[in-house]
Amino acid sequence: MRNTQNRSFNALYRWLALAVGVFLLSGCASTLDARVTSYQQWPAGTEGATYTIVATDTQRNNLEFQAYADMIRANISATGLVEAQQPELARFDVQFSYSSPVSQTWVQQYNDNYINNGWGFSPFFGGYGGAYSGWGGGFYMGPSVVNVPVEIHKNTLVVTINDKHNQGAEVYRSSAVSISQDDNLTELMPYLARAVFDNFPGNNGQVREVRYERTH
Repeated sequence: MRNTQNRSFNALYRWLALAVGVFLLSGCASTLDARVTSYQQWPAGTEGATYTIVATDTQRNNLEFQAYADMIRANISATGLVEAQQPELARFDVQFSYSSPVSQTWVQQYNDNYINNGWGFSPFFGGYGGAYSGWGGGFYMGPSVVNVPVEIHKNTLVVTINDKHNQGAEVYRSSAVSISQDDNLTELMPYLARAVFDNFPGNNGQVREVRYERTH
């Protein structure tokens, strides 16, 4: 009996660890978690220098791109740059790309529709006597744990800044990635735009985790 109990508890703990990992990866409903990776060779003395946002051929006249460009403008002040009134005279070219590819991962849940649909994923759900006992006070043998496929979206924003005073060299590159189960890149973009400029310019090759309170 003791070996059976240990195996049951081990299965529950493995499931709980995985469930917590998925929860932390995606963030709860009121927050957004993102991983930010930044590279920089930022020049000195750029306060007040001008920039312009440069669109690729496919981005030009694209309403979605224009909306995201406004979000970049709202957060780029951390660099000390000012948008140029005459784009051709700007020192820095700012470009960005975005994507939300969908992929499949696996999570574990109970093989029991009553628990999954009626009681969520609580690994400590038991009978009337609690997780450790059944009606008669004996050890409660819960349902088996199964792997189920879940689709996730890898919401990604990549921003690059090139210095035309240095032969167009790339002086800043930052990517922000947030995982979600919904296709909601538009809702997440303001936070991704904020993330790529937080702690600007940061250390070269820096990888950090950020979390923001969501306002909607």
